[in-house]
Amino acid sequence: MKFQIQVLAAALAIGLTGVAQAQQNIFKIGAIQYTTNSKTNGIQGIGVPPGADAETGDATTLLLTYERLFTPNIGVELVIGIPPKIKAKATGTVAFLGDDILSARNVAPTLIVNYHFGSEGDRFRPYLGAGINYTKFTDVKSRLAPDVKLGDSTGLVVQAGLDYAIDSKWGVFGSIARVDTKSKLVAAGSTVLTTEIDFRPVTYSLGLSYKF
Repeated sequence: MKFQIQVLAAALAIGLTGVAQAQQNIFKIGAIQYTTNSKTNGIQGIGVPPGADAETGDATTLLLTYERLFTPNIGVELVIGIPPKIKAKATGTVAFLGDDILSARNVAPTLIVNYHFGSEGDRFRPYLGAGINYTKFTDVKSRLAPDVKLGDSTGLVVQAGLDYAIDSKWGVFGSIARVDTKSKLVAAGSTVLTTEIDFRPVTYSLGLSYKF
């Protein structure tokens, strides 16, 4: 955690430097597919049979990003969007409980330092980036327990993408990212259920970009 906070502080410092030196801004809007590959340590609690587990599903939502370039190749990007709704289904020995046993929205602002290959003015420009993600889960609900909480998560993110310039202002982009997101779940009802979810999300984004 200490290392992750240091990475965020360094990225913020770079972003502040960019405010003074940047020559270009990029705004992007598009769709993002949030694909989870979740894994848990099992569901624990009094009366819970061995092998009880759960699996989270995928979601699609609106993506918004703003990037400040402080050299033609290096920029700092803030990624936000409409929080997607993530749902979970029961698996293992409790699979009979079915789908939608848990739902939550994840608010996940992400700060990324990108390196854009090629030269300014190139029509195709691939890029790589790395940064830090903060995820807060809201509107957490379960039909199995009246009181459910998911802990916040801070983790690293890496991404790869490609920009295509339609003209000097407009373009299209596509990207893929891997995010480190883990959360502890506590559900209190007739008994207390706990588990830790490693969401292991991979995101796929596609949309329009505008330079100004």
